[in-house]
Amino acid sequence: MIAIIDYGMGNLRSVHKACEVVGHRAVVTRDRRVIDEASHVVLPGVGAFGDCMANLERYGLMEPILRAIRLGKPFLGICLGLQVLFTESEEFGPCKGLDVVAGRVRRFSAGPTIKVPHIGWNQVHFQKPCPLFEGIADGADWYFVHSYFVDPLDEGVVASRTTHGIPFVSSIWKDNLVACQFHPEKSQTVGLRLIKNFGAWDG
Repeated sequence: MIAIIDYGMGNLRSVHKACEVVGHRAVVTRDRRVIDEASHVVLPGVGAFGDCMANLERYGLMEPILRAIRLGKPFLGICLGLQVLFTESEEFGPCKGLDVVAGRVRRFSAGPTIKVPHIGWNQVHFQKPCPLFEGIADGADWYFVHSYFVDPLDEGVVASRTTHGIPFVSSIWKDNLVACQFHPEKSQTVGLRLIKNFGAWDG
C-alpha cells in the first residue's frame, strides 16, 4: 500500500487518483501508524516551504517521514515534497528543511528569458538511469508549477535537469528516495508511467 502523506497542503486528491488509475492501492493519511505500515510513501506538496515544515511538525509527521526513508522504503517526493527534503530554503528564509539531501532551495531570478513562477510543460532530460523513468523517453514534457528549484551539494543525486532560462535540477535519486520538481499526477501518460513504476519499485 502507498501512503500519501496529508499535512494539509498539496493536491492530494490528484495524486491519489493517479495511483488508483495505474492499479496501485493508496491512502491519504497523516496517521503515523498507517505510514509505518505502508510499503511505499509519497510526500506531495504545493505551497510555501515554511508552511510545509510547520505543518509537518504540527501533525508529528517529520519522524515517520525520516523513519520511512531510513528504513529503505520506496519514497517519492513531489514538487514541494522534493524541496523540503533539502537542508534549507531561501524562501522567506533561510528556513530549515528535513536535511535528507544536502543542499539549498533557491529562487529563480526573473528576467527577459525567465518568468517566475515557472508554470506549464517543459522537457526533462535524464542525467542517469533511474528506475522510475523506465519506459519514458528522454526529453519528454512534464508539468511544472514552481518559483524555487533545488541545488544539491552532491551532483551524484541528480537524476534529471530541465531548462527554464537556466538549467536546473528537476529530479533526484538517492538510494530508495526519488523526488521530482514536476508533477507526475498532472503529466498525463508519462506521469502515470512514473507512478506505476514507483508502486512496482522495491527501492
